[in-house]
Amino acid sequence: MSLAWISKLALAAGLAALPATGWAQSVNISYLTHWSPETVALLEAAAKDFSKEHPDVAVTVRAVPFGDLLTTLRSQGGSSDGPTIGGIYDLWLPELARDKLVAPAPDAVASEVKSAWPAGVVSAASVGGTLYGIPNEIDVYALNYNKELFKEAGIAAPPKTWAEFKDAAAKLTNKDKGQQGFGMINSWAAGVVHPFASLLVSNGGNLVKDGKPALDSSQAGETFALYEDLIKSGASNPAMATADANTTGPFLDNFVSGKTGMIIMANWWESALKTGMGDKFSQVATAPIPVGPSGDKPHSISYSWMTVVNAKAGAAEQKAAWEFLAWLNSPKSGKNGASAMSDILMSMGILPSRSSDIEAHKDKLGSEFLSGYVSVLADARPFPVVLGGQEFSESLQQTLEALQYGQVSAKDAQANAQADATSILERAAK
Repeated sequence: MSLAWISKLALAAGLAALPATGWAQSVNISYLTHWSPETVALLEAAAKDFSKEHPDVAVTVRAVPFGDLLTTLRSQGGSSDGPTIGGIYDLWLPELARDKLVAPAPDAVASEVKSAWPAGVVSAASVGGTLYGIPNEIDVYALNYNKELFKEAGIAAPPKTWAEFKDAAAKLTNKDKGQQGFGMINSWAAGVVHPFASLLVSNGGNLVKDGKPALDSSQAGETFALYEDLIKSGASNPAMATADANTTGPFLDNFVSGKTGMIIMANWWESALKTGMGDKFSQVATAPIPVGPSGDKPHSISYSWMTVVNAKAGAAEQKAAWEFLAWLNSPKSGKNGASAMSDILMSMGILPSRSSDIEAHKDKLGSEFLSGYVSVLADARPFPVVLGGQEFSESLQQTLEALQYGQVSAKDAQANAQADATSILERAAK
């Protein structure tokens, strides 16, 4: 993913160009998200601003924990009474589209998105060339480290190679203080898989290649072995790794309290770090993913989110939903040429994906913490969006957790991961 599109793409006139139309009676639409109460309040405020121009449209917001988001969309999405709008992880799109639970974007929306967002992000929001929603956030991974712990351990700079990474992890480990060198994650699929995948692609490997699992490669074998080395050496303690997508749990607590020297984490958790660390947030620094022995340069796994519309909703509700999303993601809805959606995302430290939003927020994106993430966008590798992708991710999570707890060797973990992935993707494709 490259930032070159900032200058190459013309800043679009705005999704709000969809024709505004009144309704004979009030239309009620609902928006399902996994955001925190503070962020939901920002979305509700934007909805109220929209209703000032569209008094016949009422927008209500409902939030559920991340772990319940997909199941809620599936269980209620087949009903006209289900949420009109849903915020989804792009990995879920192929199956939701296959099951006709989400509606294709209207031509006006599709045309605007294709002109105002980078092609890779548009592709991740599409199935078979059909766009199914409006992209919003993009997330990438980087190495976060505690500068004070580095100084105490005599480490002058963040590790650039796996050899330096393992050396730094060893120096940062102090069992007497309950301190680990590198913090892994368990108990949360994306949190487990994405850092591993970022190390894998930084070692020249792939999760999926040409639609087929590629976990049997030598590069993948080296990545499983890296995890095994970190665990066996004591540089990574699985007991300190429990996390979830809403609180990040002990994983966050141990980094915040100075018990973890390094982690690989996404940009969106900036707000959680700031809240947890307060004035000590200045101790956190960001660096590219260390490069493995078979890699060429640092790469991060990237993933994106989008908003979709319930295909089972009534015609009036679908029309109102697309008009609201068009306005929410347009440069007319936010501050200083930014969209209201990007303002909401930036409040959480999340990178927006619309070209004009990147430009509008360039000052904040240049902060010491976020600039480290922006710098890795150009060489990021998108997480594979395939049928069966969520099940594939959860299966790999279980294998990596078994490796963390010493239940399998690196060699067996690799073999199990490849076999399970092959079965899952072949079954999903039928």
